[in-house]
Amino acid sequence: MPLSLSQLLWNYKLNLTTDPKFESVATEVCKSTITECNEEERGRGYLVSCLVDHRGNISEYQCNQYITKMTSIIFSDYRLICGFMDKCKEDINNLRCGSINIGHKDIHSQGEVIACLEKALVREAEQQDHVRPIKEDCKRAILRVAELSSDDFHLDRHLYFSCRDDRERFCQNTPAGEGKVYKCLFNHKFEEAMSEKCRDALTTRQKLISQDYRVSYSLAKACKLDLRKQRCSLDTNLPRAREARLSYLLLCLEAAVHRGRPVSGECQGEMLDYRRMLMEDFSLSPEIVLHCRTEIEAHCSGLHRKGRTLHCLMRIGRGERSTSIDSVCQSALQTLIQSADPGADYRIDRALNEACESVIQTASWSISVILSCLMEHLYTEKMVEDCEHRLLELQYFISRDWKMDPLLYKKCQGDASRLCHTHGWNETSELMPPGAVFSCLYRHAYRTEEQGRRLSRDCKVEVQRILHQRALDVKLDPELQKRCMTDLGKWCSEKTDTGQELECLQDHLEDLVSACRDVVGNLTELESESHLWLFVSDPFSPLQDIQIDALLIRACEPVIQAHCHDVADNQIDTGDLMECLVQNKHQKEMNEKCSVGVTHFQLIQMKDFRFSYKFKMACKEDVLRLCSNIKKKVDVVICLSTTVRNDTLQDVREQRVTLKCRKQLRVEELEMSEDIRLEPELYEPCRSDISRLCPNVNFGNAQMIECLKEQKKQLSQRCHQRIFRLQEAEMTDPELDYQLMRVCKQMIKRFCTEADARNVLQCLKQNKNSELMDPKCKQMITKRQITQNTDYRLNPVLRKACRADIPKFCQSILNKASEDSELEGQVIACLKLKYADQVNPQLQHLHPWCHQNVQNARLYWFAKCVYLYCTCDVWKLCVLILRPLFVLQEVLNMLKESKADIFVDPVLHTACALDIKHHCAAVAPGRGRQMSCLMEALQDKRVRLQPECKKRLQDRIDMWSYAAKVAPAEGFSDLAVQVMTSPSKNYILFMIALGVCILFLVGLLCGRITKQDVVKGRTWVYPSLLSF
Repeated sequence: MPLSLSQLLWNYKLNLTTDPKFESVATEVCKSTITECNEEERGRGYLVSCLVDHRGNISEYQCNQYITKMTSIIFSDYRLICGFMDKCKEDINNLRCGSINIGHKDIHSQGEVIACLEKALVREAEQQDHVRPIKEDCKRAILRVAELSSDDFHLDRHLYFSCRDDRERFCQNTPAGEGKVYKCLFNHKFEEAMSEKCRDALTTRQKLISQDYRVSYSLAKACKLDLRKQRCSLDTNLPRAREARLSYLLLCLEAAVHRGRPVSGECQGEMLDYRRMLMEDFSLSPEIVLHCRTEIEAHCSGLHRKGRTLHCLMRIGRGERSTSIDSVCQSALQTLIQSADPGADYRIDRALNEACESVIQTASWSISVILSCLMEHLYTEKMVEDCEHRLLELQYFISRDWKMDPLLYKKCQGDASRLCHTHGWNETSELMPPGAVFSCLYRHAYRTEEQGRRLSRDCKVEVQRILHQRALDVKLDPELQKRCMTDLGKWCSEKTDTGQELECLQDHLEDLVSACRDVVGNLTELESESHLWLFVSDPFSPLQDIQIDALLIRACEPVIQAHCHDVADNQIDTGDLMECLVQNKHQKEMNEKCSVGVTHFQLIQMKDFRFSYKFKMACKEDVLRLCSNIKKKVDVVICLSTTVRNDTLQDVREQRVTLKCRKQLRVEELEMSEDIRLEPELYEPCRSDISRLCPNVNFGNAQMIECLKEQKKQLSQRCHQRIFRLQEAEMTDPELDYQLMRVCKQMIKRFCTEADARNVLQCLKQNKNSELMDPKCKQMITKRQITQNTDYRLNPVLRKACRADIPKFCQSILNKASEDSELEGQVIACLKLKYADQVNPQLQHLHPWCHQNVQNARLYWFAKCVYLYCTCDVWKLCVLILRPLFVLQEVLNMLKESKADIFVDPVLHTACALDIKHHCAAVAPGRGRQMSCLMEALQDKRVRLQPECKKRLQDRIDMWSYAAKVAPAEGFSDLAVQVMTSPSKNYILFMIALGVCILFLVGLLCGRITKQDVVKGRTWVYPSLLSF
């Protein structure tokens, strides 16, 4: 087009906007709209601008068509837009945005000029030092132009020419108007096929929307009434320029939604789109670009798309890299996340949504609880690694503002306002910053009725849920991370796996600085009290309300399903599930992770009685009254137990410890007996003995305690004394004997249901030889009987029966013994000497009851002698204590009886109980039948006996051989048996035969000599008679 023609056309269009004829036509066509523009000055084109501004309200068809034609003319050249040239002429010259070379560009399509100013505007917001700042009037004019072009993307000339091909590629079927093409292109901004030129133009447009929401036609139209209804433009505390910012709009409307006020669905849909837009592209937030530039360039370059840059910054802010994030950048990130509010809808965070898609697909929950659901599945098999990282990065910032968790805010906004004096959702207070609100709710969570001002039940549940989520990762608890940073570095630098940092702090509770110790102590106490979400059968089933750590639930699900399902389903009061897990700690369903977790929970509870919720609730008043200066749980248990024992022994009318506390105290005592580590008074003195004598023995299931009992003679003095004291308590109260109660659990139910708890062992002893008795239980009973005969104090029945006879006959032994030292059977031996003297009527006798109990103890005394045969001379051991002839005959009788009935030899019987059950079940006991069966099995190479049984059988064979040497035969049959069973049988028989032969030859020889003498005598006599 010739220059003269271009100039002619330019003047014509300019005259159109200022021609009075145009204004008169506009007045005629747009009667209903013209009233809103009556105040505009005529003859300068201002009427066109006003009509274009109100085109959204035009309902008349002719007026609408007329204005559409005029906008296409106006937007073809920025100089035709009313007032634009007057306001931005200086800035155009300063920024050099007006240099247009005729011949290269159409002078009537000067969108590049406006595009240059728009880029300068957004660039200024992202820079701290404004070299060439744009005047405020021009800024408003630039945003005004963008706003006027928001309806139809054709009006944004720069974007139109940049995105013509992309529009055909992605949005071919999207009609122009109402900002639809803009939205379509925004949604495809990060597609690989999107051209860089179009992507840059779209980004500039989005940045303008961030500065003024009215640049988005769809958002402004959808939320116009809601903004007015929620009074989002009447905040006198903010300057007018900020009220138009997208972040302010979103915060204001999100506050209304969170408070339950009505916001139209159309507006909420638009808000969702722009919240997602903010999370996808960090460059749309000027504060992020301005304050996080260093971190982005150093660590997050090349991650611009799909929200990856923001998550990279979150990861640095969370402290997962060696460098830390600047506090200003951290604040900018927190502000952006609050504006986008991804906690209310996980779909806003595209990086999280894509990473967790496979996990979320299995859920059928509402959108608002998906994040909470994902947190509950953190570190489970369902969780994928990428989702785990994205989730923790986002949750780190959500945990620092209580309003960011929609469930917590919904349930606790009333309590926060009433107790913590908070303001609106989008308002902050220097006196009560967002991070301090949760601490305030936390402090009010467990106040008693007397203390008043408590949380509502619904709010308390949400506070407990947040606590459990924070227990998964120390970084999710701002207060804990702040106060325990030094201790984390000192004690837990190597504990980096899931949940290990908090466990490490709990393990070193006594070593922490006071501020950190208080935080960890309070968190542990509330953790023991609080409830948590448990997925019992279906991972996304309705939530159960129980007490336990979230990670522990995952590991213990098989045990809960098998043994504690009723407790979980019935939602019994806090603490019952943990109690159930402790009781079933050694079931086959229990895996190592669950066992370790339960044990850790128990060990942590021992540090402070407040950490055990049920114990604290049951005994709090008793502790304050009777043990006020004691804090450690084990010391509290000892204090209360001692009080109960003293009251019982003194037969007081009313126990000082309440009934509910006594019941819970019983539970605690039983739990402590399962693991030596739960009894520090026992564990500390025996540490060296454990490493020396039982290095490969497990602590749980009372196995370590049982090992120390079996090695009692080799223990150090302190450990020996503690073990003896433990055994004394267990014999007095068999329920405290964990191994006995575990092994004989079913037998107790079968034989001793009506027996008193303190008489359980006596009941089991009475039913020990029953055919229905379990072999393992029988073996355990025998062990306990042998133990009882090592010291009279370990045999409560004997001790009570002989309380008068022991001082009378054995006072010299008692005088030499100390309180904690073991008497090693001396008192019982003394009583047995008196028992043996019962045949002498001239000596003093034992009391009949004592006599009976000593008689019952004899069998197991000799069983102990036999048991020790492999390590000492049985004769020397027994002869030194009892009368030689009595002992010799007793042992020989016992060995003889054991051949006839294996029950007589309890040590051998317990060792071979399983083999009898497997190989000799059909053989009736008595008359040596079962013993013969075992001997045949021992000789049969096809049969494999238990090593212990095989060893004991061989020992008995050697003992029988020895007994045969020292025991005289009682008759010819005994002699014949001894000869026939002797290894030298052939030799003996040969010697007997040889002796018989010699005797026979001697007899023959003697017979011949006698006969000759007789003949000679007869010869001599016969002549004599004849002569006579």
